[in-house]
Amino acid sequence: MSLEDQFNAAQAKSKTLAQKPSNDVLLKLYSLFKQGAVGDVNVERPGGFDFVGAAKFDAWEALKGQSKEEAQQAYIDYVESLF
Repeated sequence: MSLEDQFNAAQAKSKTLAQKPSNDVLLKLYSLFKQGAVGDVNVERPGGFDFVGAAKFDAWEALKGQSKEEAQQAYIDYVESLF
């Protein structure tokens, strides 16, 4: 199975968690997924009172420079650690 296939399978598996993860876990999942799917941040940081959007942006930006492949593997490993 290719890394891309494993990444997609991990994304589907992440939606089957028995209970909703904490915000920290959700941010890590989001940031690793975005880095693995898109690469480095390519949008502007939300401002104003969009605290959730800003937190998501900051978590994703913290992975800047990590390759898509590294982020995909980290996402796969992290999802597996949640089960």
